[in-house]
Amino acid sequence: MADKVYFHVDLDAFFAAVEILDNPTLKDKPVIIGGRGKRGVASTCNYIARSYGVHSAMPMQRALQLCPNAVVINGRHSRYSQKSKEVMQIFKKYSPIVQQVSIDEAFLDMSGTQKLFGHPYKVALKLKQEINETTGLTISVGIGPSKLIAKLASDYNKPDGLCIVDKERVIEFIDAVGLKKLWGVGKVTQTQLAKKQIKTTQQLRSLSLSYLKKAFSESMGEYLYKVSRGEDPGIYSGETKSHSISTERTFTSDIADLNIIETYLLEMSHEILFRSIKEKQMARTIGIKIRYSDFTTVSAQITPSEAIYCAEQVFEWAKTLFDKKWKKLPIRLLGVGLYQTYSGEVPIQDDLFNEDNKKRRTLEKVALELQKKGSHLTKATLLKNEKASSINKQD
Repeated sequence: MADKVYFHVDLDAFFAAVEILDNPTLKDKPVIIGGRGKRGVASTCNYIARSYGVHSAMPMQRALQLCPNAVVINGRHSRYSQKSKEVMQIFKKYSPIVQQVSIDEAFLDMSGTQKLFGHPYKVALKLKQEINETTGLTISVGIGPSKLIAKLASDYNKPDGLCIVDKERVIEFIDAVGLKKLWGVGKVTQTQLAKKQIKTTQQLRSLSLSYLKKAFSESMGEYLYKVSRGEDPGIYSGETKSHSISTERTFTSDIADLNIIETYLLEMSHEILFRSIKEKQMARTIGIKIRYSDFTTVSAQITPSEAIYCAEQVFEWAKTLFDKKWKKLPIRLLGVGLYQTYSGEVPIQDDLFNEDNKKRRTLEKVALELQKKGSHLTKATLLKNEKASSINKQD
C-alpha cells in the first residue's frame, strides 16, 4: 500500500492578491480588505500591511492606526469566488480527491500518484507554476504524510512557498515549527501551557495523555497529545461531499467580539452562496460550526420553510443559529454551510417562493457575470440602482 501523501495549498493573501491583480497600481501599497465604518473589521490584508502589524479579524480603526496609509477595499466576494473556482479546477487535474476547506485553501490527496506524476516536490513546483501562469496568483504548498503536517508545512515558507516533510522527519519538523506556531495552539492555550511550565513541543510531548486530559479537557488534551507527536487529530477528517457546500475560518487569535463574528458570518454566507450559484446548486438546509479554544465543537442546522435563494437569507439563519448556540466564550473556528443541496436553479419548495429573495439571487448572478468580464460593479451597487429604478417607476 502506497504511503499517504497530502498537499495543503493556500492562496497567498488571497482577497488582497485578487484586488492587486485587477488593479496593479496597488502592488507596492499596503492593502486591507474590509469595511471602513466605526464597526468595520479587517477581513484580511496583503503582506505589506501585515508588516505593520495588521492582521485578520482586527477592528479597522486599529488597523488604520497601525497602517494609516493603507488602501482599504470592500470585499468583492463574487470576484473572489470566481478566482477560487479557477484555482480549484486546476487542482482537480492533479488529484481525484480535492477537499476544499475554504475559499482560499484545499487539501489534495496525492497518495499513489507518484508513478503518474512523479515526485511530489516536482509536482508541487509544476502546480505552483500553472496556478501563477493561469490565474496570476501565487500559492504556498505544504507536503506531508498527513493533513496536519501538510497544513503546517504550507505555513512554513509563506508567501509563495514550498515545504516537504518526509514521514521520517515529522517529529523534527514539529520541533522546528515550535509550540507558538503549532496549528491550533492559540494564545489562550499557550498561556495555560506556560503556567504549567510547558514552553516547548519537546516538553509537551513528554506528558502523558491522561495528564493532558486532566490538566485541560478531554478534547484539548487529546489534541495536544497528538499534534506534539505529529499525529493528525482529525480536524480535517471530513471528506468533501457532493451534497454540501461549506467553508470555515480558523483564527490565529481567539475572537469573542460579536461584531467581528457577524462580519465573518456575512463574509462566509456570501462565499458559499456564490459557490452554489456557480455550481448551479440549490440547498434545503443551512448550518454553522463553532469551535472553542478548548476544541469543544458545536454545530447546528436548520431547514427553513422558505427556499434558500440569497446570501442575506443564509446570513440571517446562520446568525440565528449562532445566537442560540454561542456560549459567549472565545472562538477558535467558525464555519457556515449549505446542506442537502441538489442540482438546479429553482427550489423544490417553489410554492413558498419569495420574490424579493429571487431578485437578490438575480443580482448576485449579475454581479458574478460582470466581474467575470472584469467589472468592479458590486451587488450593493446593483441593489442601489434597482431601488432607485423602483422609486422612479412609482413616481
